[in-house]
Formats: sequence, C-alpha cells, structure tokens
Amino acid sequence: QVQLVESGGGLVQAGGSLRLSCATSGRTSSITVMAWFRQNPGKEREFVAGLGTGNVFTRYADSVKGRFTVSRDNVKNTVYLEMNNLKPDDTGVYFCAAAERALIYFSAQFYNYWGQGTQVTVSS
Repeated sequence: QVQLVESGGGLVQAGGSLRLSCATSGRTSSITVMAWFRQNPGKEREFVAGLGTGNVFTRYADSVKGRFTVSRDNVKNTVYLEMNNLKPDDTGVYFCAAAERALIYFSAQFYNYWGQGTQVTVSS
C-alpha cells in the first residue's frame, strides 16, 4: 500500500502563490507517476499536473501551463505543486495521486492511490 498526505492549502488573493506538498510513504517503489488533481462541488476531478519516472517527463493542464510547476524530492519522498499567479478559477480541493503506470494520464481512473485533499481558495 501507498499513503499520500497533502498539505499547504489555504486562502490566497488572486495573483498570489502557494506551494502544495504531498508526502508519500509505504510501498513507493512501485509508483512511477505522481499527479495533482483538483475538484469542486458537483464537478469531476480535474487533472492539473503530472510527473513521470525519473522526474523528467511532466504534463500540465492548459489552464495552468506557465503558472504551475510540479516537482519531486526523492530524498524527502515528497511531491510539490508550486502555484503562481493564482486565479479564482484555481479554487478547489487539490488531491495528490499516484499510479503504477508508464504514462501520465489525464483521467483519474488510471490512478491507484489518493490523498485526502487540501483546500485552495483564491479570492478575487
């Protein structure tokens, strides 16, 4: 089993920045892809950013390209999502996800493990 715990969410004004962290533990050797999703009430979970094996390959949703950066610290077993120039549309519960797959998928169905989520609220 793999455990994921997010932190770093909060309330920020538009144009501000936040850094989310996802601490991983357990059988992490099987994990090849880490990703961040977000969700708002009544909506599907939306892919935000993903990081592949070796911290080389990344994918971003078009809405966050140029503003968000995903990274991983293998020593600390932690994945980060650096969010800059935040907009009200970035508001949501942000989830960390892990997959034992070769590719970074946009669909939540391909991810095996999930954290409990952390709330991000961007005020206008």
